[in-house]
Amino acid sequence: MAPGGSAAVSEVLTLRFARQVVAGRWFMALACLMILSASGATYAFGIYSTALKVSLGYDQRTLNTLAFFKDLGSNVGLIAGLLNEVAPTPAVLAVGAVMNLAGYLMVYLAIAGRTARPPLWLMCAYICAGANSQSFAGTGALVTCVKSFPGSGRGIVLGLLKGYVGLSGAIITQLYLAIYGADDAKSIVLLIAWLPAAVSVVSLPIVRVMPSPRRDEDDGAFFRFLYTSVALASYILVMIVIQKQTSFSHAAYAASATALLLLLILPLLTVVVRHEYYWFKKGEFQEEESLPRPPTSVTVDKPIASLQVTEHPPPTASYSCPGSCLKKMFNPPAYGKDYTIPQALVSVDMLVLFLATICGVGGTLTAIDNLGQIGQSMGYPAQSINTFVSLVSVWNYAGRVTAGFASEALLARHGLPRPLALTLVLLLSCAGHLLIALAVPRSLYAASIIVGFCFGAQWPLLYAIISEVFGLKYYATLYNLGAAASPVGAYVLNVRVAGRLYDAEAARQHRHGLDGESRACMGVACFRESFLIITAVTVAGAIVSLVLVWRTWSFYKGDIYAKFRVDAVAAEQRPGESEPKVVSRRDRTK
Repeated sequence: MAPGGSAAVSEVLTLRFARQVVAGRWFMALACLMILSASGATYAFGIYSTALKVSLGYDQRTLNTLAFFKDLGSNVGLIAGLLNEVAPTPAVLAVGAVMNLAGYLMVYLAIAGRTARPPLWLMCAYICAGANSQSFAGTGALVTCVKSFPGSGRGIVLGLLKGYVGLSGAIITQLYLAIYGADDAKSIVLLIAWLPAAVSVVSLPIVRVMPSPRRDEDDGAFFRFLYTSVALASYILVMIVIQKQTSFSHAAYAASATALLLLLILPLLTVVVRHEYYWFKKGEFQEEESLPRPPTSVTVDKPIASLQVTEHPPPTASYSCPGSCLKKMFNPPAYGKDYTIPQALVSVDMLVLFLATICGVGGTLTAIDNLGQIGQSMGYPAQSINTFVSLVSVWNYAGRVTAGFASEALLARHGLPRPLALTLVLLLSCAGHLLIALAVPRSLYAASIIVGFCFGAQWPLLYAIISEVFGLKYYATLYNLGAAASPVGAYVLNVRVAGRLYDAEAARQHRHGLDGESRACMGVACFRESFLIITAVTVAGAIVSLVLVWRTWSFYKGDIYAKFRVDAVAAEQRPGESEPKVVSRRDRTK
């Protein structure tokens, strides 16, 4: 080994460097990615939904009701957001870990017959509590990263973070196949009970909001994270194809899962250690250069009292009375400034964004939750249905990453508003809905790709728009407020539309069936009318989103990150760091 290489290795292996790595922002970012890569258990619902339906004797509408409460739990995270405003991030993650373990463990015990069959309301409570843990994990990890990297491209950061959430369904599926085998669909519920909780608990001392120095290469590090995640997604996609074409033994599943885990932690070397080593060497150089230079001080004769500066002057008006509060609520600041929670709640922009999300996410989520039944009604084998779920996860990742990075590039180069990307994604999702409605032979593969891509693409756009338009001060709460639109759309389109029409068709086919299997609907008619309605609703959502495009056009034509660059420069020029230190005579005589 060359002398320079051995020296670098010896420096990396020191305790001082290890402490810098573990205490650094990039190790924290990696821990957030690990949490999010295990937090998408709700996307695996299609694998165990049929087992849930048969074990507990549910009809499709009842199953869709459970799916609604799953979506309600995973997306209504206002409690997680409010907790994050007043408590440290580890507390948010710890609460989520407890809820995940308790909720999904009870669901598993019910499906496996280890407990008496619970009433429907109790099953809804179990699955809602388990799924709600995802909002705690997401809030703790995602909001922490956004606040720790405020000057980096918002679409880049959110696209990468939500991309790992999109991959989580496929990651959990591969681990389930390696640990429990392909013939035990119930055991995946046990896996999603303990795995996300374990990852969150391990990350408790690591994840926290960290200061954001002005470093121009932050986006470059995120791109290296992206390259590694693309390799991970490509590997999963290849394994999906191979597993579909050949018969895998349990040892083969275990080997493929081991390789997947190695790719998952690869950024520790390619990004975290590499980036921290650069600053480790630069810090040593700067320290050596600065040793001969004594700190500069300027003596002034003014008394201490005259040096006191009020950084935050008291407000000129009081908002204690109801009239003043209402006036402030309905007079929001300019785009990009920090909205209060009430100001955002009554904002026209939030209402438009909420309606567009109801239509877009609600439709794609209905397709994802019903993939098992859609495949069964069209005559696909069980292995193909598992393939659809994995394809949705992989393309869910692709949609999140593409939407985040592409919308950031279009914004930076051409000033195109981010809401316009949301409109285009909604229109693209209509193609996937139509493929399901028309039931073209073997079209469900293409439909799962389109639906997964569009479902994933909507999330980084939604969260980036909220952070850019309404500010970061109350982002933990506003981020969860925007996500609350998803279960509303899922309830209307999944339970009230798809579930009801499916059961009506199944009743016509099996008028006297009582058990779970006899309630299965077969044929194109099971979901045709439902997805024609969903297509029309999604088009309406795309039209509504154009209102937000029009309202924010001028805002996105400006520099939306200028504020954070100014703040970073000001932080680097604080007294005692890069400016001369000012002391009074009284301080010198002490």
